Amino acid sequence: MAFLSFHGIAKHFPGVQALDDVSFAVERGSCHALMGENGAGKSTLGKILAGVYRADGGELRLEGQPIHPTDPLHARRLGIAMVHQELAFCPNLSIAENLCLGDMPSKAGWLDQGAMRVRARSMLAEIGAEFDVDRPIGELTTGQEQLVQIAAAVGTGAQVIVFDEPTSSLSVAESEHLFALLAHLKQRGITVLYVSHRMDEIFRLCDAITVLRDGRHVVTERIAESNPERVIHQMIGRQVAHHEPEHLHCDLGAEVLRVEKLSSPGKFADISFTLRAGEVLGFAGLIGAGRSEVAQAVFGLDPHATGRVFVRGKELPQHSVSAALEAGLGLLPEDRKRLGLVLGMNCRENTSLAALDRLSTLGWVNRTAERSVAQKFADRLRLKAPSIETGIAGLSGGNQQKVALAKWLARECSILIVDEPTRGVDVGAKAEIHKLVDELACQGVAVLVISSELPEVMNLSRRILVLRQGRQAGELARAQFGQAALMRLMAGISAVSPD
Repeated sequence: MAFLSFHGIAKHFPGVQALDDVSFAVERGSCHALMGENGAGKSTLGKILAGVYRADGGELRLEGQPIHPTDPLHARRLGIAMVHQELAFCPNLSIAENLCLGDMPSKAGWLDQGAMRVRARSMLAEIGAEFDVDRPIGELTTGQEQLVQIAAAVGTGAQVIVFDEPTSSLSVAESEHLFALLAHLKQRGITVLYVSHRMDEIFRLCDAITVLRDGRHVVTERIAESNPERVIHQMIGRQVAHHEPEHLHCDLGAEVLRVEKLSSPGKFADISFTLRAGEVLGFAGLIGAGRSEVAQAVFGLDPHATGRVFVRGKELPQHSVSAALEAGLGLLPEDRKRLGLVLGMNCRENTSLAALDRLSTLGWVNRTAERSVAQKFADRLRLKAPSIETGIAGLSGGNQQKVALAKWLARECSILIVDEPTRGVDVGAKAEIHKLVDELACQGVAVLVISSELPEVMNLSRRILVLRQGRQAGELARAQFGQAALMRLMAGISAVSPD
């Protein structure tokens, strides 16, 4: 008898059949992979199990008994927890308050602050994370929030945990820590449903794999019976080619961006670099190294930043996003929901947001031009949505990422900063985004790529700047690229040699 099973699960959203008659079984104490393209229904299935959504049809069974999780708290009582791809904490509350939210310890009817802190520290210790539990969640990086969310799931004592893209914001070292934790959970008999687009993780961690395509079940099989090429074909029905970027063979243009001694108290200090037209510069570093914070400061988002930023030799006013936009800069942020998109708007409106000044006359938006631009990039990025009028909140995370990127493509930036450009994106879409970055560089666009995936940043970049604890740890030319060389710089080990 299967420990956990799905029988004919169906789920419909306005304009989208997210799941259609999905059935498969999961063994107790196993790590079971869920794979598929963006919009295949993976996250939706996990959220149904975790009580976030209710299925429109079908049945869930745990140890042979039907279960009907009506909300996340009910699911937790059934022994089911979820680590979400999109973080959903209360940013103004502390880590301790977020970890205990929904089950606050009390004494005589009053919140027991001491017990809450003890419980929070215990939950963090369970995954080997060390944070000040009184620190507001809003001060953490996306990767740090991800670790806290993992602690929240593991700390509930759940017997089934859904991990939805858990390494999407984690560095290599943090990911290794998570993998060790997953092995520990399996030893304890905890069942893991693991949603990821990262093929190497799937074949390293998982015992079995289920592939979904367009909301339907394609196959469930033992991982030993499969291979990456087989899975890609099952997911998308086509082969994905990986090529060396064409921009590496193009001549670089003039210097377009110069950053001198950029600093921000408590975040980073004395960051200096240049970027030329047609160049792709990679930023690498562990969580907390300051990569995203530097990008935001260059774009004018950090009110405390000092230093100088020049675009084509002209110094930008400090702390001015409008000046950065006028100079041709664009920033695709790491946190797409909080900083990259307006969830109450549709795909068309989000795509045109950064280019409204170019699509308007006397304050009136040219709707025909707006629709044309939005449809152009929806087609170019293979957006999976019923239409460009579909609400952005109803799309999968990967398709939301495509719209967030389309927003800056529509503005035709000459300098584009992309922070975790393929976070939560499937293997097919990832190849398309990599190709797009390559095309932009070939057209003379200067691109700064920030990625926690070392293979990604090495594949795309001409050179890589490594940050450690808010400072520049070194720079590698493409001939020096290698994961070991990068990790040495990221970890502060001085000896660097090509792999």
